[in-house]
Amino acid sequence: MKRDYYDVLGLSRTASEADIKKAFRALAREIHPDVNRSDPQAETKFKEAAEAYECLSNPESRATFDRYGFEGLKRGGFQDFSQFSFEDIIRSFFGEGLFGEELFGGGWGRPARGADVAATVEITLEDAAAGVTREIEYEVVDRCSPCEGSGVAPGTSSETCAACNGNGQVRTVTRSAFGQFVRSGPCKACAGKGSIISIPCEDCRGRGLVMAHQKLDLDIPAGIEDGQSIRLSGKGSLGEHGGPPGDLYARVMVKEHDKLARDGNDLVYHQVLTIIDAAIGMTVMVPTLEGEAEVEVKPGTQFGEVRVLKGKGMPLLRGRGKGDLKVIMDIIVPRNLDNEQKELLMRFAETTSDKNYHRDEGLLDKIRAAFS
Repeated sequence: MKRDYYDVLGLSRTASEADIKKAFRALAREIHPDVNRSDPQAETKFKEAAEAYECLSNPESRATFDRYGFEGLKRGGFQDFSQFSFEDIIRSFFGEGLFGEELFGGGWGRPARGADVAATVEITLEDAAAGVTREIEYEVVDRCSPCEGSGVAPGTSSETCAACNGNGQVRTVTRSAFGQFVRSGPCKACAGKGSIISIPCEDCRGRGLVMAHQKLDLDIPAGIEDGQSIRLSGKGSLGEHGGPPGDLYARVMVKEHDKLARDGNDLVYHQVLTIIDAAIGMTVMVPTLEGEAEVEVKPGTQFGEVRVLKGKGMPLLRGRGKGDLKVIMDIIVPRNLDNEQKELLMRFAETTSDKNYHRDEGLLDKIRAAFS
């Protein structure tokens, strides 16, 4: 019997997305097979946790699971979460190769490039227009300080592997009817390192690498869009066996503005007008990222007309200049009129004709249809 996904992660059913991510991150560090080698069930536990995270981190599959359980996931056409690659889950947090090659099928003892890691930073639309520097925090695999990356407990040393004589490779000879075959492969006794650690470092458990919390100032260029990532070469996790470090990908999330919407390099603002304002005309003040700007509403303005303020949009990320601010006229019609107001509108309608309108159906016909 599968355990309830919420029980696996130690969460209540009201847990937020952030709670789910945090719980899995903490659990992964505790039970990952390369971290918790003393537990023979570590890999099974880790797969179970990754499966739970895969389901609950997806709003659609989570909703199905909350309502119908495991049977609902099958009937709803969702993937069999027990068969997915939990490698992708851990990589989504820490990048490729975080815990080495034993779990993910790589080679022993070979230099391996460090993991690419990800971080997220949230900024305002004003920040995206001006460009800004923000501090970001993220976690990487780094060299263990107490043992200086050797994996050996301070004050002790490693021993040459007797099985491979320090080569890290062993050869096996197989005889068959077709002759003799010699195969060479990594030494299992020392994991291809050529040496054996008798007393491992307590901090890294002999691995030489640990998880580390990092901070840095990120320069965000003007004009960046929501969801774009900035790549910082060599700022990711440290490579194993002398491999180069990975990269850091900082994803920039731009918060929605309370008045302005973004459309590429342009900004859009909806100006609300009454039918009186639109008919008579007026001057309105509209918001921009640099303060308010004056816009003339011409007499007879129609619903959906656009006024364009040149150069009041977002700066081009790769180039010069700025987009525009498009002011869209939204005309509202009054509701719940009393008798006196209706009578005034009817009297107005009697003094106008379709020649005052430029559309096939004039306001006169609309008013008459509304009150007939």
